Amino acid sequence: MSTPMTPGIAKARLPTETLAENFDDLHAAFAPHEAAVAADRCYFCHDAPCVTACPTDIDIPLFIRQISTGTPEAAAKTIFDQNILGGMCARVCPTEDLCEQACVREMAEGKPVEIGRLQRHATDTLMAKQSHPYERAPETGKKVAVVGAGPAGLACAHRLAMHGHEVTVYDAEAKAGGLNEFGIAAYKSTDDFAAREVDWLMGIGGITIKTGMRLGDDLKMDDLVGCFPAVFLAVGLGGVNALRNDGEDKEGVRDAVAFIKELRQASDLAALPVGRDVVVIGGGMTAVDVAVQSKLLGAQNVTIAYRRGRDRMSASGYEQDLAASKGVRLMFNAQLVAIHGNGAVREIELEYTADDGSGLKGTGETIRLAADQVFKAIGQTLTTDGDLELEGSKIAVTGAGRTSLAGVWAGGDCASGGDDLTVTAVAEGRDAAMDIHATLMEGA
Repeated sequence: MSTPMTPGIAKARLPTETLAENFDDLHAAFAPHEAAVAADRCYFCHDAPCVTACPTDIDIPLFIRQISTGTPEAAAKTIFDQNILGGMCARVCPTEDLCEQACVREMAEGKPVEIGRLQRHATDTLMAKQSHPYERAPETGKKVAVVGAGPAGLACAHRLAMHGHEVTVYDAEAKAGGLNEFGIAAYKSTDDFAAREVDWLMGIGGITIKTGMRLGDDLKMDDLVGCFPAVFLAVGLGGVNALRNDGEDKEGVRDAVAFIKELRQASDLAALPVGRDVVVIGGGMTAVDVAVQSKLLGAQNVTIAYRRGRDRMSASGYEQDLAASKGVRLMFNAQLVAIHGNGAVREIELEYTADDGSGLKGTGETIRLAADQVFKAIGQTLTTDGDLELEGSKIAVTGAGRTSLAGVWAGGDCASGGDDLTVTAVAEGRDAAMDIHATLMEGA
């Protein structure tokens, strides 16, 4: 077995039992008594600010009151009415920036009601019963295509099926789930939860998922529009932005998203190689996820290099603190200049930056860090747009996801206007489904 000190990129830097402990659930689930105590802290506010802060408009005071009265299944139904992927959102949603930040307890005491963990307690309780809480309406005879089986696509498909439509979901990957399955840190969603949630969601009936079908390759927009009266695109962002620096093509430079995907699907974490000296370029949630997981795999030195200041980092303060607590070095105002090495990465060169009010500029002062593995985490790009009108680099939408082509809607990360959060994608998929339903039923 190698160790954290082993040079280069190596497997099995830590014992199997240590890896299992490192990648255990980040937040333990509440026991029933703990949930009751946590629920009792809620003031059950009228016009609660936490509800306003929730992109899916869950009635948070109501579901917490239902937990406090001993009916977590009813609480779960309150959650699922608005957010059918409430179980995953309870695990990955940045509650510290949304509902919990808006909590009156947070403003008064600096310690909010633990809304995310309470939501998980409720949804896990109902899902453990292996029953689906919804029944389909009578079949309408209408068929809808959903392209993409991530959060937006699944939420749209479920809501459409619930209204009696027949839905076919196409996805490019071999498994459904999108970023919930492939793109988040393994310690945020353990015990194969993403796949189990998809199976549970499919209990509504009326949904068929076809994997290995990519828009633009296996699916053509003209064919979809010709076969289905409504199409919802939830294709996400399949490409990764290039660094555009010297040395990007050297061995040891990887896409952070691809590495996280490989880690999420690994049956043996000890078989996954990681560098001794890891540098992550970027400042978002993906950068934090790949940095923390590199450290948990046994990398000795892990650095996140971000070209702007801490206050501009899109990863939340909580995520930044989590990274620091795991031993990740956060380096701000440092932009990549070049990646050095004879074929493989050995060092990266960074330049300090400053913003004098006229924009970010290099100061001319540089620093070199040892690196045998560099991860690119500087954002993703749309790879398939179906020849639709774009707004910036995403599919342009108006209202509840209507695109420039009649009969085609879009939502999630591929569509304009969102903030690239699971919970926002769910809301967009749900709302598009209701608009599609209303359109299909006009004159019916």
